[in-house]
Amino acid sequence: MKKLDRQRFDVRMGLLRAAGPYLDQVDMDRVVVAADGEAHFNFDGPNSAQYRPAKLLGSIARGPLAFRRMIAERRPDVVMSFLKGTNLLTWLALGQMRRRPSWIAREGNNVLEVIREEAPNRLVETMSLGLTRRAYARADAVLTNSSDMCEGLVGDLGLDPAKMRMINNPVDLAEITELADGPISGAPNRPFILSAGRLEHQKAHDVLIRAYAMSGVWRSHTLVILGKGSLLGPLHRLAAQLGVGEHVQFIGFVANPYAWMKRADLFVLPSRWEGFPTVAAEAMACGAPLLMTDFRFGIRDVAIRDESVVVAIDDDAALAAGMAALIGDPHRRARMRAAGRAHVPRFALEPMLDGYAALFDEIAVAGAARRGKIPEPVSPVPALLEGAAGESPAFARE
Repeated sequence: MKKLDRQRFDVRMGLLRAAGPYLDQVDMDRVVVAADGEAHFNFDGPNSAQYRPAKLLGSIARGPLAFRRMIAERRPDVVMSFLKGTNLLTWLALGQMRRRPSWIAREGNNVLEVIREEAPNRLVETMSLGLTRRAYARADAVLTNSSDMCEGLVGDLGLDPAKMRMINNPVDLAEITELADGPISGAPNRPFILSAGRLEHQKAHDVLIRAYAMSGVWRSHTLVILGKGSLLGPLHRLAAQLGVGEHVQFIGFVANPYAWMKRADLFVLPSRWEGFPTVAAEAMACGAPLLMTDFRFGIRDVAIRDESVVVAIDDDAALAAGMAALIGDPHRRARMRAAGRAHVPRFALEPMLDGYAALFDEIAVAGAARRGKIPEPVSPVPALLEGAAGESPAFARE
C-alpha cells in the first residue's frame, strides 16, 4: 500500500478490526475500519478457535455486511482480499452487488492443511472445503505467492488455470540490510540457533524442540524462538521435560527479527506447511544459513540447488541430524551464507511491485470491459493488505 505509485493507484485498506503488530506501519488515513469491529471481529488465537458457534455465526452475519458497506461507499475498480477467511467473506459481500468490482482472491497458505487444522470434525471440513471451492471459482483472478501453490490450488480446489496468477512475497533488501545492524535485547551469552514464527501447530516448534534435544547441539548453542501464540505453555513444558528448558529461549514477538537473523549461527524453519516461506528469504538476506523442512508449497522458489539443506516434515531425527551436521561444519555454513545472499535478490521488492501493478491494470481493464466501460490504458486499481490476524480486504478506485 505504501510502495505502489500513487499517481496510478489509489489504494485503500479495509479492516474488520484495527489491530495487529504492524498497524503502526500503515497510513491510517488510507484505512477503513468496520464499525464495532473490536467487539465482533476478534480473531486472535489459533484458527480452530474461530469455530465456536457464536463467533462463527456472528462473523458470517456481520463480516460480509461490513465489507459490502465499505465497497458500496467507495466504489473501487478492484477488490483484493487476503487468505481464506477474508476471501469467503468477500465472496459473500460481492454476491448480491449490482455493480460488482473486479475481485482478486489472494491465497498465501496451504488451504487444505488450514481447513484440516481448523475444522472440529469431518462434516465441517467438507463444508468448508466446498465453500472455499465455490468462492475461489467466482474470483476474477486467484493470486498465489509461490509457483507450487499456483499449481496445487488448481488440483486442490478445481480452479481454472487461466485465472491463476503468482507473485512471490517481496523482500525489502534495503530495509532488511539496515535493520539487521540494529541492537537485540535478551540475547544469550553464547552462540544461538534461531527460529521465528507463530507458536501454532503449523510452525512445528514441537518438532524443533525435540530435534534440538536429540541433536546434542544444546551443549554449545542456545535455541532462540521468536514469536507468540497459543502453544507457548505446552512448548515451555516440552523443553523442560526433555531436559533442555534452560537452553531454549522464547523471546516473543520482536519488531526487528533481522538483527537476530544476522547474528544466528543457523536459522531453522521446521514448518509442517507454508504458502511461501518469507521468513526463509529474509533469513537468507541477513546471511543466516538455512535448514528447512520439505513443506509442500514454496520450497521450489526458495531452495538453492546444492546449497540448501531440506529434510522431511515431522521427522525429529532428520531435523536433528541436519542441525548437528551444520553446526559441526562452519565452512559449509559460510558457503550457505554467501549463497543465500546471492539468491535472495530474486525476491526484491521492485519486481514484485511491477507484478502487482500489471495485475491490477489487467484486472481493472477486464472489469471495465465486462461492465461496458471503455477501459483506460492504465487504470488506478485497488489493493488490499492484510490487517488484524490477516483478516482484511483492500480496494482502490479511480
